[in-house]
Amino acid sequence: MITSHNHSSFTVSNLERSVAFYQAIIGFQVESLFEARGEGIRQITGFQDAHLKVAHLLLGDFRLELVQYLAPKGVAADLATNNVGSAHIAFYADDVEATYHQMRAKGVRFRSTPVAGAPGRPRVAYFLDPDGITLELSETV
Repeated sequence: MITSHNHSSFTVSNLERSVAFYQAIIGFQVESLFEARGEGIRQITGFQDAHLKVAHLLLGDFRLELVQYLAPKGVAADLATNNVGSAHIAFYADDVEATYHQMRAKGVRFRSTPVAGAPGRPRVAYFLDPDGITLELSETV
């Protein structure tokens, strides 16, 4: 029986750049950084020559795992949110408008200004991490 959430994960092209973004822009703290290779990671990933750099980040009790494959090298996927398998994580902000402007001033790319998707719904805005992974800024209801 599944009992709870352990972590969510994204594969990134440059672990150090992504860790810096998730720390500086969203406020994650680094829980651990490590490299993984050998039989165990080969079995988990299914890649014979698997060699990964991994970061576990915490925001409150939410754990995000970022993984960079040193081997085998992957290719950038089409991360458009309408593609099957595309995912995103939504983050609350106490003041979505102010947070949006602060993030824009730091160079964060947004798809739009904060807007409500439907009447009576909270305002949200999609933004992108350094690899173009979609993240969501959401108004606290």
